Amino acid sequence: MEIHIGNRIADIQLISKDGNNVVLSIDGKEFEIDVVMAENGSCSILHDGKSFNAQLIRQEDGKTYQVDTHMSSFKVNIVDSQAKYLQMRKKTSETPEDKIASPMAGKVISIPVTKGQEVKAGDVLIIVEAMKMQNSYKASSNGTVKEILVQEGDTINSNQVLITLDLFKE
Repeated sequence: MEIHIGNRIADIQLISKDGNNVVLSIDGKEFEIDVVMAENGSCSILHDGKSFNAQLIRQEDGKTYQVDTHMSSFKVNIVDSQAKYLQMRKKTSETPEDKIASPMAGKVISIPVTKGQEVKAGDVLIIVEAMKMQNSYKASSNGTVKEILVQEGDTINSNQVLITLDLFKE
């Protein structure tokens, strides 16, 4: 998932969790931490022998938090796969795109089209699983499939181009 902390954007993935022991990947770098959450939103984190405390205050939208530490306070916005997908759909509905890319890392589940196939706006071109959710990426306008750059079962990176299209002039 993507986390916005002020102007910084971090790509965070949960690798494993066993009780309070958590392994996270933050921008591709792994961190092993021990996290204890209290009911009141207080959080105690132990990493490399150092202890950190924070107060997490959940905002009304449920995906934004005010994080207060001993030294600072900042706003954190969580952009999950569904929110990223909706942002991408909004963007593609405004401007026809000749490329299909997943906004986050995942795995190609299905490619129901073939190279050279004619497609219409709204046709599903590829299905990607990210964060245990399947997302269908659709053509934003009419055209033909120019290239399919991945195969079913492939692991993909965030913003990797998966399919290119030749769009029809309307």
